[in-house]
Order: sequence, then C-alpha cells, then structure tokens
Amino acid sequence: MTRPRPPLSQPDFALPQSRAAFARAVRAIPGGVNSPARAFGAVGGEPIFIERAAGAYLHDIDGRRYIDYIGSWGPMILGHAHPRVNAAVADALTRGTSFGAPTTLEIEIAETTARAVPSVEKVRFTSSGTEAVMSAVRVARGVTGRPRIIKMTGCYHGHVDALLVQAGSAATTLGTPNSPGVTAGAAVDTLLCPFNDARAVERVLEQHAGQVAAILLEPIAGNMGLVPPRTGYLEQLRALADRHGTLLIFDEVMTGFRVAYGGAQALYGVTPDMTTLGKIIGGGLPAAAYGGKAAIMDQVSPSGPIFQAGTLSGNPLAMAAGLTTLEILRDSPPYDRLEAISARLAHGLDEAAARAGVPHVVQRVGSMLTLFFHGGPVPDYETALRSDTALFSRFFWEMLVRGVYLPCSQFEAAFVSAAHSDDDIEYTITAARESLAACARG
Repeated sequence: MTRPRPPLSQPDFALPQSRAAFARAVRAIPGGVNSPARAFGAVGGEPIFIERAAGAYLHDIDGRRYIDYIGSWGPMILGHAHPRVNAAVADALTRGTSFGAPTTLEIEIAETTARAVPSVEKVRFTSSGTEAVMSAVRVARGVTGRPRIIKMTGCYHGHVDALLVQAGSAATTLGTPNSPGVTAGAAVDTLLCPFNDARAVERVLEQHAGQVAAILLEPIAGNMGLVPPRTGYLEQLRALADRHGTLLIFDEVMTGFRVAYGGAQALYGVTPDMTTLGKIIGGGLPAAAYGGKAAIMDQVSPSGPIFQAGTLSGNPLAMAAGLTTLEILRDSPPYDRLEAISARLAHGLDEAAARAGVPHVVQRVGSMLTLFFHGGPVPDYETALRSDTALFSRFFWEMLVRGVYLPCSQFEAAFVSAAHSDDDIEYTITAARESLAACARG
C-alpha cells in the first residue's frame, strides 16, 4: 500500500469563520484552546469552532453539520441538548446558579449514584474528573498511611502532578515527570506498570511491600484508544489488592454509566474499593465525583481528618443535569440499542478497512470504540504506539470532509450516543469506505 499523504490542509477544507476565530483565539488563549485535546495537534490543521449541537450533530460557525462521535469526550450519552436535561437545567437556573450551601439535589444524585455503582456507599462531588482522582488518591494515602500509588502506562487520570508521569526504560519503573512544572518529588511515589499485565503489578507490590496505598487504573482504557481488560485481569488486581492491603481504585470518569448503568465494575463483576466518576454524571455540565465504602469515605472532612473541599462542588445546575441524565438512563435504559448500533458501526469500520487493505483492528466495549491502524490486537500502550498515526490523520480529515466528526487522535476513544440513528451509522460506514479507499490510493 502507498504511504498515505499528509492530512488535508485547511485550504482544501475551507472554513473561513473557524480560521478567523482560531487566529483570534491564539492571541488570547494558549494555543487557542482551553484543553490540548481540542487543538488538532495530532492530525494537523486547525480546530473547528462549534456554534451549537443537537442530538447526534454538531454545527460549526461556518454552517457545516457533522455526525458527532466525540460527544464532548463522553458525557453526551443521550445526545446533545436533550429536552429533559435542558428543562431540568432551565428550572434550576430560575432558583440561582450557586449557593455555597447544601441542596437536596446533592442528596438525590448521591443516593442515585450509590444505588447504581456497586462500590459506592458514600460519594463526594467535585467539579472535574482531575479533582475527583486527585482526591481519591489522597484519601487512599490517608486511609492506608502509605505513600505510593501504582498506575498503568497509557491510562490518563487528569492533570494531577503525581499522575503526569511516563515510564523509563524498564517495563515497570518509578515514574518520571512528563511535563515541565511537575517536580521529581511529586512523581517519585508513582509506580508504573503496563496495562493488562497483572504479573507486573504483583512484582511491584512485592518490591514495595507495605508501601503501596492504591492500584489506580481505568478498568477499560480510553486514553490510548479503546483497550479492554484481558479476561481475568481485573479479578487478578482485586485479589492482589486484598492480599497486600492495598486499595483498588477504578477511574470510571469515562466508563461510569457509559458501558453499563453501574459502570465497568458492574459489567465485569469486579468491585473496587473506590471509584471516580465524571462526564455522564454531570449530564454535560462540569461535575465529577469520588466514592467508595462508607468506612473509607467517612475519613473525608468534615467526618474525618482527610481534607478536600470545592466552592462549586455540587453546583445546582450540574446536579440537575446529572440527576436527570441518570434518571433517564435508569428508567429508559438505552444500553441494548447502544450495543446494537455500536456493534454495527464497529463491524462496518472493520469491513471498510479490510476492503481497503489497511492494517487495522477495531476494539470496542459497549458504545466506546477505536479503529486502530495497527495490524493486530492492541492490549497496552506500547502496542498502541505502533499504530500508523499518519494514516489516522489522513483518515480523520477524509471523514471530516464527509461530515463525520471523530476524535482528533488515534489514541482517543470514540463515543456513540442514544441519539445516533440507524441512518447515521450507515452513513458513517459509507463515509469510512470512501475515506479508507482514498487513503489506500495515497
């Protein structure tokens, strides 16, 4: 197969309003964006500015419409601007945006979360997934009296200093900072293991006996592309945590209420000690949470000595959006249909890539999936890095030209929503056939 050309340049895909907005943005915002994932850095070109969204569609400021498979990076499982969610936010807005005092909405969503997620008896809300994970790690250290954390290479847990680390030359190693501004001291207690390698975790636990407070991971990795756990992997981690007196923390910011109503832990039947949640739990507004067994959570201030606070935690607008979203997912569960249309999409992408003669694999759990341009299964970060990112970049732009908005990186999962129609799925598959054929022609 001919090596794919570089991605389409912006002039080949004329978006004058977005180009003007981006030129303006870079003068006021670092890189012109408020999160690096929006910058199109992995695919070239400049980001598209969105004016509005509804259902399964994004509309940009140049008047183009796209079928959206980002869903705000996961929260929009019901689709954009769901009428019931919008109505709940509008109703909450009439009573005020923030009080700095408790509301009954916080109780209702806490009770709903505890009934849904197997590991959660009590829950504390925050404003972002980063904040939730940071707090859960602090609690784990406070409860166990131990300093160290095991995390998996390729799993992302927000921009917490101690978790912005990368592996050295060894397969399992002390983490070293991978961002300026993160000190070696902040990362020294973070130990790295490959995802899907329980033996590596066992070796690290034995090497640092009595020092590890928690094993932290995404039970289904979504930040190196979609990488599911191997059969038995989560069960092995549960057993290792119990044997070594270590807490097991599932970062379900992406997977919570997404792959099943009770998250990945309900799907796989493995219950961690603590769970972090985000994205869907805020219904598209900034909200996240961490929770776990009551004996653990009661160590958090003001019940216990471990401090965590947040001025906007439990914000009534976010709580209204999140609670309404969870109620819809509980009372009218879309999971069977999401499974069906996501399976159809994955099968169509697989067929399209095979027809084009492109080395690939499609990996999926529920309504999360990734088309890797890699000729075989992707079980971990090291394997994911061998994907053909130049080919992905070309494919991304070919799809965008055809009105399909995919994650702008080979290493991000795509999300299907309940608002996607059968026609949307079939159109996307047709667009993929055309796009991959164009990529194969070079």
